[in-house]
Amino acid sequence: MSEMDKGDQPLDQLMEKWGLANNELVEASTEQLTHKQVQKARKGRRLTLKMMMKVTRAFNVAIWYRLSKEEKEAYFEYGWKHLFNYAKGFEAGWQDPNDELIAARSDGD
Repeated sequence: MSEMDKGDQPLDQLMEKWGLANNELVEASTEQLTHKQVQKARKGRRLTLKMMMKVTRAFNVAIWYRLSKEEKEAYFEYGWKHLFNYAKGFEAGWQDPNDELIAARSDGD
């Protein structure tokens, strides 16, 4: 694996868990995020901090659009250190505080 290629990212698994497609992040972004940028982020192409922040904001907004008022109060907002395994502060064993919220949402479908 090259220095620029970090393999599938936590973002990829989290998007799967939340049932999000790339286009939902693109649509949620107010910063002209592209499908190609989202795909690179998911597959581990090393991004700048600015781009990690842009993807993180779009990810949180895309989820936010799906939540009810009660769910929004319980929602833990992700940071880039939760989405990218090469980000400063990344913790390999981190437990997602939204797991219960995700489970409750999938039970309600």
